[in-house]
Amino acid sequence: MSAPVERAALTEKSATLRALHVPGRPLVLPNVWDAGSARVVVDAGFPVVATGSAAVARSLGYDDGEATPAEEMLAAVARITRAVPVPVTADMERGYGMAPAELAERVAAAGAVGVNLEDSDPRTGAIIDPAEQEDFLSAVRAAAPELVINARADTFVHGTGSPGQRLTEAVERGRRYLRAGADCVFPILATDPAVITTLVTEIAAPVNILLLPGMPSIPDLSTMGVARISFGAGLHTLLQTHHRTLLDTITSGTSPFAPPQP
Repeated sequence: MSAPVERAALTEKSATLRALHVPGRPLVLPNVWDAGSARVVVDAGFPVVATGSAAVARSLGYDDGEATPAEEMLAAVARITRAVPVPVTADMERGYGMAPAELAERVAAAGAVGVNLEDSDPRTGAIIDPAEQEDFLSAVRAAAPELVINARADTFVHGTGSPGQRLTEAVERGRRYLRAGADCVFPILATDPAVITTLVTEIAAPVNILLLPGMPSIPDLSTMGVARISFGAGLHTLLQTHHRTLLDTITSGTSPFAPPQP
């Protein structure tokens, strides 16, 4: 395939991904960790594949928090994009130390048309000054005009102050990141329905919510106006737990393929 054709295909996928961020009709992303899990997601009918940094890292034998070498993370993303025909958005934490232009170039080279970028240091947990993060996102946008940027706001994880103060800061950061060129704001660990509703209303742009146990259902989040719902490492964790159960069955001397006893 020639470079112009590849560029046209990426442009089309980018436009498709961006158009699927509709408040009230959320894009649901069961995050994947390798080419096999990506194919299962596509076979199930999902129109977009999203990686989850923690799940990818663990599948490669590393911890989350940018412990994975950038080359290995990008290679994993490339294997996924080659395996599926749909748009792929990659969780790149805070860029693995790459400058914005290099980050944008290497994500595109891996075939991804979207990216998650967080506003805390994955190695220390320190939250980044909002002006610095705004500049970072602006530079990524300038280097990649078509890239769909999901800007994570980590005030509910690493912020300080009362719950109300963290909510206010999440809204302020979200608005700044949108001005910098982000397409969607991801206030990770926002779980309370009233908080989610406020975020959607006050940010007034596509909002991504991480679905966790005990949270409102997908239909409920849709009613709140959420535009994107993701699962992070949740599915990978569930499958690994089931894997351990199967291994315990084998250890006990029972075949995991045996029918359950009545």
